[in-house]
Amino acid sequence: MKLTFIGNGNMAKALIKGLVSSYEIEVLGRNKSSLDQLQKEIPSISTNILKENEDITNKNIILCVKPYSLPDLSLSGKANSLYSVLAGTTIKALNNSISSKSYIRTMPNLAASNLKSMTTITGDIELKQSAIEIFNAIGSTLWLKSEKELDIATGLAGSGPAFLALVAEGLEDGAVNAGLTRADAQTLSAGLFEGFASLLSEQKASNIKDGVMSPGGTTAAGYAILEKHNVRYAMIEAIETAFQKAIDLGKK
Repeated sequence: MKLTFIGNGNMAKALIKGLVSSYEIEVLGRNKSSLDQLQKEIPSISTNILKENEDITNKNIILCVKPYSLPDLSLSGKANSLYSVLAGTTIKALNNSISSKSYIRTMPNLAASNLKSMTTITGDIELKQSAIEIFNAIGSTLWLKSEKELDIATGLAGSGPAFLALVAEGLEDGAVNAGLTRADAQTLSAGLFEGFASLLSEQKASNIKDGVMSPGGTTAAGYAILEKHNVRYAMIEAIETAFQKAIDLGKK
């Protein structure tokens, strides 16, 4: 199966790195120098400048442009399938801009380049199995029943790596402040997140917390500080705000 990427930014590059061993890939973009660099990094793909009225007839498109640039795309013909990673952009909006037999909305994350993306998917049911197969190649997938659910999930699985990066950076800074070297703090942080991921796949977050927190211990002392500064509430607000931003993007 051949996949045609429209756009070659950070998310597109992560997806391409994850999918290139399983699919034939061509990439269409507007910046020749960045396309040339991508071709150099991943020689097995093909790259071309996106032409005015680019013919997408019978192609399987993975759309990776910025949401605000969707109206500027000039495409002709009818695609076989369209898989969009545009945050907040509804299937109705996609249908108004690009002709395709079927439409899918997805939200992968940057871990796609390491085959570890948690990708949420929704859209036309006839493409469900195809979409799951494609995005399972870069990690795990979760089919959701509605676009609203996907917009909520965008704040968790899509934006989540940025939120967790802030957590990791804060933990590392705390260790450095207490006396560890930066290199040792980063090594410990990476190991922590890798091990935590395996725990979280097997049990609830609350159970992990209870398993670590002994009465009057170091974890309880540190956890009390996190609650004092409303870290839990900040995370809840971050997801809600990201969700609302996805809705706002869909209205533009």
